[in-house]
Amino acid sequence: MKRVLITGATSGMGFQLARDYAAEGWQVTACGRDRNKLEQLRAQAADITLCEFDITDLAQTRAALAGKSAELVILCAGTCEYLNHGIVEAEKVHRVMNTNFSGPINCLDALLPQLSPGSRVALVGSTASIVPLPRAEAYGASKAALAYFARSLAQDLTRQQIHISLVLPGFVDTPLTKRNDFSMPMIISVEQASNFIRRGLARGKREVVFPRLFALILRLTSRLPQSWQRRLTQQIAR
Repeated sequence: MKRVLITGATSGMGFQLARDYAAEGWQVTACGRDRNKLEQLRAQAADITLCEFDITDLAQTRAALAGKSAELVILCAGTCEYLNHGIVEAEKVHRVMNTNFSGPINCLDALLPQLSPGSRVALVGSTASIVPLPRAEAYGASKAALAYFARSLAQDLTRQQIHISLVLPGFVDTPLTKRNDFSMPMIISVEQASNFIRRGLARGKREVVFPRLFALILRLTSRLPQSWQRRLTQQIAR
């Protein structure tokens, strides 16, 4: 039986991925810091193994993941906080960076020595890392850092035959995005996101980007002069 370990399994895409992989017959280890939500997940799929810890705590992460291995690891835990009116609130930035960047690094520290050749690790970033967006300084920076780290790590792990995939979603309808107070172009459901991710990883893709049209628009925008980029993204934000 194939094994998959998923962080951020208490909500959103991680929750849906855990359900879908379990339905496909995978042995799922669902990781999160909310025991009640993990139990809710297991109530829907009894074969799921629960692993409760906080990815921002390195010692706790190492202890929780000691001895654990899987053919597929999906590091999906994430958060988002916006900065308003250009006011830099260091606490917000640190919280977002700790969860979205340092958290996955802590997991990699614990898991990589335990993975066998041929294993795949997927790091869930965001299309927000492609173009600077208003109010998204902390979130975008955390995902941009994760994307660079993933692409660089993929090169260094070639000899060990550990494969790294970078997942770049657009807007997905999750409890996190429900807090947004702006329109979200081309938003998709968690079921659709899970399908994109599972298909892409099954095909061994190094980058799984969706929705494709939204990502294409952002990539084309990133090639424009900075002044044009600002005008376009500010219009989108409005």
